[in-house]
Amino acid sequence: MYTILVCDDDKDIVDAIEIYLSGEGYTILKAYNGKEAINLITNNEVHLALMDIMMPEMDGIRTTMKLREQNITLPIIFLTAKSEDNDKILGLNVGGDDYITKPFNPLELMARVKSTLRRYTKLGSIVTEEENIYSSGGLIVNDDRKEVYVDDELIKLTPIEYNLLKLLVKNKGKVFSINEIYELIWNEPSYGADNIVAVHIRHIREKIEINPKEPKYLKVAWGIGYKIEKY
Repeated sequence: MYTILVCDDDKDIVDAIEIYLSGEGYTILKAYNGKEAINLITNNEVHLALMDIMMPEMDGIRTTMKLREQNITLPIIFLTAKSEDNDKILGLNVGGDDYITKPFNPLELMARVKSTLRRYTKLGSIVTEEENIYSSGGLIVNDDRKEVYVDDELIKLTPIEYNLLKLLVKNKGKVFSINEIYELIWNEPSYGADNIVAVHIRHIREKIEINPKEPKYLKVAWGIGYKIEKY
């Protein structure tokens, strides 16, 4: 049983999403602005948030920034009425995991929700007796503890960032194309994946690299994709 927060200033949209998701067995919490969303997330166990970008009082962007400042790594799917890339990329830039454009197909919404929750569940899996540790130099990924360290400093990553980094560190030296990364991490066809993957790569670099513009670990293979350098 998962609890999903739905936050949108349009009550009809919130009610419609509640009908779709509750029919699948999810528990729904409802909010109509960012302040209400933060209060519900702080005081309840929430596994996923569907967050509108354009809202009064506190919009989805500022709400997500506040949550990330508090080291809350809750998966967030943005709902946006606009199709422009700027809104979508802005949402990913502040720590969103995915986005869906309104009006959306209920089947697409359900697919995104289930896919995101699968990644979240995998990230929070029970620790086994034998630790699976992958490393390259001072970069260490402990997959049993779901922790990332750089030079003994614990790094906070979102679920998407963690899974993406783990993929690359586990296969250090191997170049993955943007399409390969998207399909392996998002578990869906990579239509228009370039911007989404690029934003998450930049976020990871900002967290693990001393100088993100001259990365030591997460390297680009121009015209091909990305890899973790072997050390």
